[in-house]
Amino acid sequence: MNALLATPIAYLKGVGPQKAQVLQEELGIYTFQDLLYHFPYRYQDRSAFHDIAHINAEDQYVQLKGRFTHISEMGSGRQKKLLGRFSDGSGTIDLVWFQGFQWIKGNLNIQDEFIVFGKPKFFQNNWNIPHPELLKVVPGLERKGFESFYPSTEKCQHKGLNSKGISKLIGHLFEQLANQIPETLPNSICTELNLLARIKALREIHQPSSEILIKAARYRLKWEELFFLQLELLLRKGARTQKLKGYPIKEVGAAFMNFYAHHLPFELTGAQKRVLKEIRKDLGEGTHMNRLLQGDVGSGKTLVALLCLLLAKGNELQGALMAPTEILANQHFIGISELLRDMDIKVALLTGSTKKAERTRIHEGLLTGEIDLLIGTHALLEDTVQFKNLGLIVIDEQHRFGVAQRAKMWRKNTTPPHVLIMTATPIPRTLAMTFYGDLDVSVIDELPPGRKPIHTIHRRENHRVKLLTFIHEQLQLGRQAYIVYPLIQESEKLDFKNLEDGYAQIEEFFKPLGYQISMVHGKMKPADKEAEMQQFVQGHTHIMVATTVIEVGVNVPNASVMVIESAERFGLSQLHQLRGRVGRGAEKSYCILMTGDGISKEAQKRMDTMVSSNDGFVLAEVDLQLRGPGDLMGTQQSGALALKIADLARDGQLVQLAREKARDILAVDPQLTSPENTLLNQALREVLKNKPNWGRIS
Repeated sequence: MNALLATPIAYLKGVGPQKAQVLQEELGIYTFQDLLYHFPYRYQDRSAFHDIAHINAEDQYVQLKGRFTHISEMGSGRQKKLLGRFSDGSGTIDLVWFQGFQWIKGNLNIQDEFIVFGKPKFFQNNWNIPHPELLKVVPGLERKGFESFYPSTEKCQHKGLNSKGISKLIGHLFEQLANQIPETLPNSICTELNLLARIKALREIHQPSSEILIKAARYRLKWEELFFLQLELLLRKGARTQKLKGYPIKEVGAAFMNFYAHHLPFELTGAQKRVLKEIRKDLGEGTHMNRLLQGDVGSGKTLVALLCLLLAKGNELQGALMAPTEILANQHFIGISELLRDMDIKVALLTGSTKKAERTRIHEGLLTGEIDLLIGTHALLEDTVQFKNLGLIVIDEQHRFGVAQRAKMWRKNTTPPHVLIMTATPIPRTLAMTFYGDLDVSVIDELPPGRKPIHTIHRRENHRVKLLTFIHEQLQLGRQAYIVYPLIQESEKLDFKNLEDGYAQIEEFFKPLGYQISMVHGKMKPADKEAEMQQFVQGHTHIMVATTVIEVGVNVPNASVMVIESAERFGLSQLHQLRGRVGRGAEKSYCILMTGDGISKEAQKRMDTMVSSNDGFVLAEVDLQLRGPGDLMGTQQSGALALKIADLARDGQLVQLAREKARDILAVDPQLTSPENTLLNQALREVLKNKPNWGRIS
């Protein structure tokens, strides 16, 4: 950033200290450059006019030219309003003002021609525009070109910083900057990709001269933003690979061979074999592995992770598996211990509930190397947990752990242990390339043979009795059922059923029939939660009423029914995660999505998508379109990206193009030191200034 662009916003004509403070607090605008990158969210072509006769529901805003045929005040007191009947020759429309209209009324004249701009609404079989903008037509002074509309806030508006106020500041900004806006991309890239010059793009996006140039400006600025992001991620990935050495895990080892030959529970899928090959290659290269393993619910990620941990054992290294909850850690411990029961491999479990004496034994066993594999929760992060020779860390459901927490595990050895991050939340390709762009990514995109698709049904409240009858029929067949609620206690704002009321209703219906019910939620003590879970796992209770605490962690093959109450309150990824709790046995399984009658169009689309697809990656793409990256990846990570104009939900092709271009440039000039990349180097330094590295584990 040159010195002029770094100028504090208070020094811009028309701002001053008070407005500067509001711009900083409300819109994050601290400098000239920040304002320059505060982009319009829509435009209105002020040279184009609508016909009243052709207004329809698709018109968000309309601009009309005509005259008033009638003006009158209606109502009294607070109900008083000003109504103007407006005509352009093709038809008539009502213009309505509910407040502050005395000044407006005094300036209305039936003989004068006006330009009207506003948002049409259909009310009582007639179109009207509440509180429209009104401009008297003066011959020779009609508005031409495009008007830009800027994001603002209520506090900004009180200081005169509404859309028009911000637009005025943008005008002052261009006057003050003159042509002092440096280019960030080499001519070769601009020519090859037919990109506008930076200064041209910024002028056209704020003060456009045509619709074509608006699109060209947005394309240039989106591409530039995504390109520098991919450059950053790839450079960091390269720097990590060069600087950080890792244990070379070259030997397959007896532990791996024995397990693969004699203890493998089923033949690996093609996808599992491919991913295992990718990981083995990483582990054997002598550089530090940092790999993300994606796989849908039930795709067999844990088995791949275990095979990798056995590779570490075969090279005289210890392994660790960290899970976000005690329930999931226990499940991993039980499942892995069972798989390794006939092998000479020492597995230990460390959680917050582990007793002091056992904890001491585990600490000693890790230091002596007696323990080969440690499974646990956040308890693994404690400073007292030290290893003799930790070679590989597997982190399950990585989004449940913060960067700092993962870093603590990474620092357990002088030589950084290899890191394998697992997630059962399918991540769309564009997000994987962005949020985890400096990690290597492996995808298990195939389910083991014999895994039956889950039959998903959407039902509304009027099907409640049928739902209870269906659950009863499944219980009679010896199955078990989950019923999941989004809340623990009644919310004043949200009118949907909560866990406690739901539990009472379920108990009232099923207790007399001889069925036992468990209840689990996040506010329970860990011991109580675990006890309830175990009752269900062991089949002593037949129905599990729970919050989303069961989203990860419970594997009950006998459970064949998942009921999700107030399903409209969940995103697709979470619904899919919950659905994945059933369908783990041999019997046909069902997921019933219960909603109210009056759900939104977006919610209805989520329900329809769930019903039509069991593919987590398909669902993730739809979820990205509906909710954006922030909800999918977590606010911390999505906020760190701070994208100004690019949209990961809609600009997937641009992400791919930017990544390919960045990769091509770095393949020839890894450090961007050649003369032709001077601009890139300078611009990237600005991008990286004071920016945290979210993608790395360390």
